[in-house]
Amino acid sequence: MDPGCTCELCELRELFFDKLEGAHLDIVCSGRVEKTFGKGETIIKEGTLIRDFIYLKSGLVKLYRTDNAGKEQIITIAKPYDYISLLSVFSNDRYQYSVTALEDSVTCNLDMKDVRKMAGENGSLALNLLKHMSRVADKIILDSLDIRKKHLRGRVAYLLVFFSQNVYLSPEFDLPLSRKEMADYVGMTTENVIRTLSEFRRDGILKIYGKTIRIVNMDTLKSVAEFG
Repeated sequence: MDPGCTCELCELRELFFDKLEGAHLDIVCSGRVEKTFGKGETIIKEGTLIRDFIYLKSGLVKLYRTDNAGKEQIITIAKPYDYISLLSVFSNDRYQYSVTALEDSVTCNLDMKDVRKMAGENGSLALNLLKHMSRVADKIILDSLDIRKKHLRGRVAYLLVFFSQNVYLSPEFDLPLSRKEMADYVGMTTENVIRTLSEFRRDGILKIYGKTIRIVNMDTLKSVAEFG
């Protein structure tokens, strides 16, 4: 690796560096730009021109579309090292979805023109990009199918287990989504989400302190998430 490149711990190393050398490696090392976004800030707006290839270095974001009535349809939740721009960058000139920070977040951006040029000149890089794009699409499809085959309690439990074990790695965490956003994501009404959380608290599965969730009985919650 170029000694002037400081991405030893970043996913761009896996995606680009092992497939690049010479001038292309210099483009990645010198061209990447980090951008910081506060909680609630828009990172990508649906319908805007695609100018950058973006991955999430830290934080948490939601990917969503907005229907004609202005209602959000959450596509997925992305955590660090997810490539949040891969769904549109090679198929459209404009983004087909929006991305908003659920927490303070940092992205790493490369000029899309450079990425397209490198992919066109480097078959190994192009295949690696296709692999990552397929992985993102598979995850969204499988997660969506998995959530929607569950009953109401199972959907909420699934989401809580996801945040606990895949995002925060702790049985206690602050929910990054509002009750309405949770409902949009799992295909329920806000009232159903509120009622289900209350039932989990009543049953001794978790404790709720405002936005803070503490899972008291993880085994039961996992069982509800899997079979509910």
